[in-house]
Amino acid sequence: MSSAIKKRTTLYGLVAEFDEADDVLKAAEAVYDAGYRKIDAYSPFPVHGLSDAIGFKCNLLPWLIFFGGIAGCLGGITLEWYTSSIDYPMNVGGRPFFSWPSFVPVSYECTILFAALTAVFGMIILNGLPRPYHSIFNTPNFDRATQDKFFLAIEAIDPRFDAKETERFLKGLNPVVVSAVER
Repeated sequence: MSSAIKKRTTLYGLVAEFDEADDVLKAAEAVYDAGYRKIDAYSPFPVHGLSDAIGFKCNLLPWLIFFGGIAGCLGGITLEWYTSSIDYPMNVGGRPFFSWPSFVPVSYECTILFAALTAVFGMIILNGLPRPYHSIFNTPNFDRATQDKFFLAIEAIDPRFDAKETERFLKGLNPVVVSAVER
């Protein structure tokens, strides 16, 4: 067996539990500054700056929504042009077949519809949903993540991860408890 092949482990990672939002924010900054990159934070409400502290920089969804809106606008204009100029041309009131002012309401609504659908399905796909099981659910007391506890996880696949050293580092951040989580 080659040394390049990593040994498979059943360890998902280490999870630190905190009581306060400020504590998890400071811990997340310290973990990121220490060089860990496969980290995630869980909180019962949005904590300002937490996504930046863990290095989350996903900017794909706004671009998907923008292009979904453009596709909707162009689709609406194309549909109206085709139906009024090619498929069923009808001269109403002496207007030209391609009378763009009358196309504005439908193309506007198609823009909103396509952007909204892109937002919904983009969020579902980019978040990897539906996900009925995730290893983080094995964390003791994790059901409190939706109520009053804050969790910071470092995954075992992180290149800097060493079980003993990472656990010692996390304990130095003053969490309530540090738990090893299995897959």
